Amino acid sequence: MNRERMLSQLAAHSGPFDIAIIGGGATGLGAAVDAASRGHSVVLVEQSDFAKGTSSRSTKLVHGGVRYLKQGNVSLVLEALRERGLLVRNAPHLVHSLAFVIPSYHWWEGPFYGIGLKMYDALAGQLGLEPSRWLTRAEIMDQLPTLEAEGLDGGIVYHDGQFDDARLAIHLARTAANHGAVLLNHTRCRGLMKENGHVIGIKAECVETGRQHEIRAKCVINATGVFVDDVRHMDDAKADRIVAPSQGVHLVLPREFLPGDSAIMIPKTDDGRVLFAVPWHGCVIIGTTDTPVDHATVEPRALPEETDFLLKHAARYLTRDPRPGDVLSIFAGLRPLVAMKNAESTAALSRDHTILVSASGLITITGGKWTTYRRMAEDVVDHAELIAGIGVRRCVTHDLMIHGSATVLDPQDPLAVYGSDAAEIRELARQAPEWAGKVHPRLDLTCAEVIFHVRHEMARTVGDVLARRSRSLLLNAQASMSAAPRVAALMASELGWDAETTAHQVERFRQLACGYILEG
Repeated sequence: MNRERMLSQLAAHSGPFDIAIIGGGATGLGAAVDAASRGHSVVLVEQSDFAKGTSSRSTKLVHGGVRYLKQGNVSLVLEALRERGLLVRNAPHLVHSLAFVIPSYHWWEGPFYGIGLKMYDALAGQLGLEPSRWLTRAEIMDQLPTLEAEGLDGGIVYHDGQFDDARLAIHLARTAANHGAVLLNHTRCRGLMKENGHVIGIKAECVETGRQHEIRAKCVINATGVFVDDVRHMDDAKADRIVAPSQGVHLVLPREFLPGDSAIMIPKTDDGRVLFAVPWHGCVIIGTTDTPVDHATVEPRALPEETDFLLKHAARYLTRDPRPGDVLSIFAGLRPLVAMKNAESTAALSRDHTILVSASGLITITGGKWTTYRRMAEDVVDHAELIAGIGVRRCVTHDLMIHGSATVLDPQDPLAVYGSDAAEIRELARQAPEWAGKVHPRLDLTCAEVIFHVRHEMARTVGDVLARRSRSLLLNAQASMSAAPRVAALMASELGWDAETTAHQVERFRQLACGYILEG
């Protein structure tokens, strides 16, 4: 997957594409995979990088949603559990089972949550993971030695999925490309093309060069997450806003705060959300908050009250109270919740996905979550086939293996998330031994991976590499900032940057990384 080749494919394409997609997050990439694998011609544009927004800032869980079961939304849970099972099967290099412990500090909590989780197991059916079971106090302390023991009665363990969100996005992009889709990151949609009041394509601009593109398409899908209303207003300036963004914040701590292979799940915090403490890539993620925000931004920042909330709740359940100085990174993401009238809080808004078709034929899809991306894609492409008049073809993603799929993996191998592509990275290191070393002593990222990101995964900026191709920025913001000059030098040799461009890339990343460092 190479950006220059993608631009060449765009230029060589004659006539309109069947489907044009705006947005390169989970929803847009999923739609590209679905449509291309059905045999349609597809083009996708993303104003920044693939998964730059919400899709790289999740809690890293592929789950049915225990809290939705409590709310009585059985259909949403049933769909999500089915999709969770398909993801585990179709992307085994990126999705795996993880044990979650719900500690019980009151006698009634065990039976209450235990019954619900048995229903959760049953709804998963043949695509279920391991069954939930009761744990004694001693068993919990054995699994979670740093859990607060005072008042602990016992608890329950159940299993859900865990994944690397941005890596899955990149592998979806490669899957779509393997099926002939044209995907362009760092390409901004500047407007919609219309003829007789009907949308017939998009006006796009390359962020790197300023080059303009008029891309004709029989159907346009707006899959821009929290920014869908901006695109809807390109179509109709009077269109009602349909998204109410909600901010979720996560803290990343050293692994000693939660050693072992199990996560902690607290079903209800002060703001009514679920709190997770999840082991991930050698660290621990604590999250998440649910804070309404007025405006969506590309780089949302944690509010002081959100940070205080997470530190306070983590201290309640961990024997060692985390301090601001312990935080390796802090990141925020915006959920594209579908607005409903008279909703009192974002916790009351719809987590289901919504598809709208405007009078001009623009299709908008928003809402949903990573777990159900495949089903969302199937639904929106079904709509697109009818709008575009391109014929109805069977969806094949139910059984489609994601690029890089490999089942024989060592989970401790830092290259495991690349699946079958790991062999190519190792070959790069063999051919050029100077690329075998790490870009920084406190990061797992090697020079060979950076070269691979540029050559085969369309990484165009230092942030693309350190935030999404690798997860360095989320795992250790200070170390990633220190690694930026080395990463920039490697990218410069591949992309032909001059000294001024290279220095600009380093400074741009430094400014970005400052927002991931918690001052305290």
